[in-house]
Amino acid sequence: MNWAGAMPLAGLTGGLLIGLAGAIMLLGLGRIAGVSGLVARATGIAPSGTPWPIASAFIIGLPIGAWVVALVAGPVTTRFPTSMTVLVLGGLIVGFGTRMGSGCTSGHGVCGLSRLSPRSIAATASFMVAGFATVAVMHVLGVSW
Repeated sequence: MNWAGAMPLAGLTGGLLIGLAGAIMLLGLGRIAGVSGLVARATGIAPSGTPWPIASAFIIGLPIGAWVVALVAGPVTTRFPTSMTVLVLGGLIVGFGTRMGSGCTSGHGVCGLSRLSPRSIAATASFMVAGFATVAVMHVLGVSW
């Protein structure tokens, strides 16, 4: 772990902003700010839910917000696998899982836990256990990027 590269203030700020966005969406519109559900609604996969203009604006605002942060704070360094196959396969598996699990980590972890939803508590525990297991297996196999 590169503790010297840790950015706790940036993480705290990001977490507060995500929580604020979730609270505004829930208190202002009575809707959950789960990204997979909003993407499904914005793309027409889900026929009902958050009104289409709101879902579309939220999804369009995600990369715009990242762009604004990069302009203000400087470029963000990211690391991805070099294989496009791995990226596409991972995206498809995540997409399938979010539809099967009735939500994504943002919906369950941020919005569901704050409402003490039993389904979200179980889902978030599953996400965490699966993540810990994946990292442990990758560590044992010496896989990283």
